[in-house]
Amino acid sequence: MSKIILKPGRDKSLLRRHPWIFSGAVERVEGEPVSGGTVDLLAPNGGFLARAAYSPISQIRARVWTFDPDEIVDANFFRKKIRDSIKIRQMSKVEGQSNAYRLIHAESDGLPGLIVDRYGDTLVFQSLTTGCEFWKETLADLLLEETGLKNIYERSDADVRELEGLGSKTGILRGENYDLRFTIYEHDLQFRIDLARGHKTGFYLDQRDNRLRVRELSKDRDVLDCFSYTGGFSLNALAGAAKSVLSVDSSADALELCKQNVALNNLPADRHTNLEGDVFQLLRKFRDEARSFDMIILDPPKFAPTVAQAEKASRAYKDINLLAFKLLRPNGILVTFSCSGGIDAGLFQKIVASAALDAGVDARIVGHMAQAADHPIALNFPEGAYLKGLICIRN
Repeated sequence: MSKIILKPGRDKSLLRRHPWIFSGAVERVEGEPVSGGTVDLLAPNGGFLARAAYSPISQIRARVWTFDPDEIVDANFFRKKIRDSIKIRQMSKVEGQSNAYRLIHAESDGLPGLIVDRYGDTLVFQSLTTGCEFWKETLADLLLEETGLKNIYERSDADVRELEGLGSKTGILRGENYDLRFTIYEHDLQFRIDLARGHKTGFYLDQRDNRLRVRELSKDRDVLDCFSYTGGFSLNALAGAAKSVLSVDSSADALELCKQNVALNNLPADRHTNLEGDVFQLLRKFRDEARSFDMIILDPPKFAPTVAQAEKASRAYKDINLLAFKLLRPNGILVTFSCSGGIDAGLFQKIVASAALDAGVDARIVGHMAQAADHPIALNFPEGAYLKGLICIRN
């Protein structure tokens, strides 16, 4: 087996069981490892540290499969990881809440680069790294064996694949001639989704609990749902007896699905309006028109995938939160999120606080939100806590 020998003092992260090794920590590579192939990570004195997937192009040169020198990375290894992940979802009782949930959450489930979401009887497979790509066929077979399902659709189209030297791949991975547009349920609501064209793997599964929280807060409020997509928050606001809901998104297709979802659930269409456009521009337009709302939801796309983009992203987050605070009525509620890995929870709170200050309003945090339990966070991998949310009330 090929080996990677680390530079002196660069093994500290592995001793804390963090699963990433960056290229700058590598002293030398022994052997000729293939892209995605398994390598042993060794200390400068030759001591075993971990067994990992090799990525010759990425700045993250190796991602750890196991820290156990006696554990072989083979089909049985992956079978055990998949079984463990399924058990965690069973313990979290997610199946009682929805028939759409995350089955495998990459590093946090000990499978770096692998995302698997279940939508009814179909699995959506997302390979983000060379290691996952190397084992893709084996993983697909094991997933069907362990779930008893027949269909897997691949959505390996995330931008981060470029950092691994991988192109985009989408299409049927297992099964044949099955419908990619169908309806899922979440709590007592139904949503039409499109696995082939939808955001992420088809739906924002990580916001399940937070959507329910918005429902609880929406009664008799005029609600503005920004970056509404297909209406996850909007529908819950309507189900919570909101006085009105305005869904704003740049995608006409997403808004059409949002409209269909409102009708599908027999929610009051006369209380709901769609508006297509750029959220930043529309928030400024609303400000200039002196419009106001009782609740504003900000769930923007990922502005900062990495720490290197954090500064630029911080300005964008501050801008939309500042505008939102200006549009909030007294005692209004701001529900604001960041899903950017490059923005940690502390920084996000500082950004929102700065936005309130510049908006000239006083506000207080009455709730913190995070990803649902089917998106676990490994204690040795804090980067897994990517979704941060705050519930703020303006004085």
